[in-house]
Amino acid sequence: MFLNLPIFLGAIALDLVIGDPRWIPHPTRMIGWLIARLEDLFRPMAVTPRGQLIAGATLVTLVAGSSWLLTYLMLVLAIRWAPVAGVCLGIWLFSTTVAWRGLAEAGLEIYRLLKNDKLAEARRQTGLIVGRDTGELPPGEVARAVVETVAENASDAIIAPLFWGLVGGAPLAMAYRAINTLDSMLGYRSEQYLYFGRAAARLDDLANYLPARLTGLLICLAAAVTGTGFFRAWTTMRRDARSHPSPNSGFPEAAAAGSMGVRLGGLNYYRGIASFRPYIGELCEEITPGHIVKSVKLISVATLLFTATVSVILWFLTELSVWGGSN
Repeated sequence: MFLNLPIFLGAIALDLVIGDPRWIPHPTRMIGWLIARLEDLFRPMAVTPRGQLIAGATLVTLVAGSSWLLTYLMLVLAIRWAPVAGVCLGIWLFSTTVAWRGLAEAGLEIYRLLKNDKLAEARRQTGLIVGRDTGELPPGEVARAVVETVAENASDAIIAPLFWGLVGGAPLAMAYRAINTLDSMLGYRSEQYLYFGRAAARLDDLANYLPARLTGLLICLAAAVTGTGFFRAWTTMRRDARSHPSPNSGFPEAAAAGSMGVRLGGLNYYRGIASFRPYIGELCEEITPGHIVKSVKLISVATLLFTATVSVILWFLTELSVWGGSN
């Protein structure tokens, strides 16, 4: 629905060219605003655990459903007005669900800060993209945090929206982005969100189940392309992926750890509270800032492999449709 090869490739190209400039209104920021307003509305009504579950599920349904519906209606109206306008709008809307450039730039900026001995700024920038405390992290732990979030978000920010866009066009990709934003705002295990955010967390787990495993496989294939070792990445993913507290994040992280020969996981602090994450991968070498660059390269090659595969499929389906129509 609303997805063809020009829209698919155009969206990826647009993300790479302009990324997420602050001066362009971004649907994700609008979704975040809507979530915050609905939480303010529903919170006073939800005083019991059951009430919080119902309120949270209602909020999730409204946000995800409206994100899909509004995108669908915008595309229908644009296509009826002018097919070219529909294609252009589809490219832009789809591109806003993908953050390949933003993820790569964030990781490489922290790498440059570490290489230039600007540890305090590197810690601050890392704190913007991870949930753990970063104020006292040594350089190696900053690098580990960035490598982990680059690998994890290869699924959340790149492959998953592309996957769901392939299934249901820009409307479904936008619904996925809404689900992912809901989880990032509500899907905590704290007392405040234990019940209210449960629907958001569970739906995000479900939406990422296939994309996360696909991303892990793609990273393994990227390891083969880059010469860093398919079999080590593959065996590490199969062995360690389910050690991760998340049912999904462990797959891309374990594949990346195996590919680079590093060990992820370990002791993190969240608002001053210690949390030990099971180790993923084997300690063949210590994590350094250079591994940030390697992780960005891995996810970029993985994304290119996915893009090339999907492009061939869409081209074949287009040719098949044209051939069938001519007969």
